[in-house]
Amino acid sequence: MTRPLIAVTTSNRTGWRVYPLINLNVWITGGRGVRWGVGRVADLEHVDGLIIGGGDDIGPELYGGTLGISAKLDPERDELESCLAEAALERNIPVLGICRGSQMLNVALGGTLDQDAWSTFGPERKIKTILPKREVCIESETHLSLISGEKPMKVNALHTQAVDKLGRGMRVSARDTGGMVQAIERVSDPFALGVQWHPEHLFYAHRQRAIFRALVAAAHAYRRDRNQTHAMRNEMA
Repeated sequence: MTRPLIAVTTSNRTGWRVYPLINLNVWITGGRGVRWGVGRVADLEHVDGLIIGGGDDIGPELYGGTLGISAKLDPERDELESCLAEAALERNIPVLGICRGSQMLNVALGGTLDQDAWSTFGPERKIKTILPKREVCIESETHLSLISGEKPMKVNALHTQAVDKLGRGMRVSARDTGGMVQAIERVSDPFALGVQWHPEHLFYAHRQRAIFRALVAAAHAYRRDRNQTHAMRNEMA
């Protein structure tokens, strides 16, 4: 069986180094990736899953906020990814959001962000590293708990913003020990999971690979259902 095709959105500034690592995780868990971004072809008709990657902060105008500490904004990327997130969910295409991507998932569904999360939850708690030094606690009876288990896990942290008010149909699936939201998920299908950390940097950890494996499995199921629907329509034509 051919590998499901997973679109990966990235920043034009940092995508050259981010995409290969995400694609590696997609490949070792059974999928194949294609890089999307501003100025690149983005057609959901031909993919089986979507990863919204990390990078730039999200412009506060998308969720009714005001410009504050955000310094790295990319309005064109905001527009592209918000449209892709909404369209993917409408089409039942599985979505994984990583860091900024998790925030974008929430915003696309009407949620808001805390622009200065470390001030809210205490600057003394701030950890900014690709190493797994932040502990997160996974909520029981969530999709994430089925994917990665319920035991606390160590993750990295490279963000300044965090999910505040939840979007429609979303729930919290993990928080750090200070209470900051670290993962969100859609309660019902389609598969939509957002993690505030960067699991692509932790590919050596089986619980992090499991996140990509869950996306690829959902993409397999989506492609099967889509192909069956197309076949039925052709028979009826």
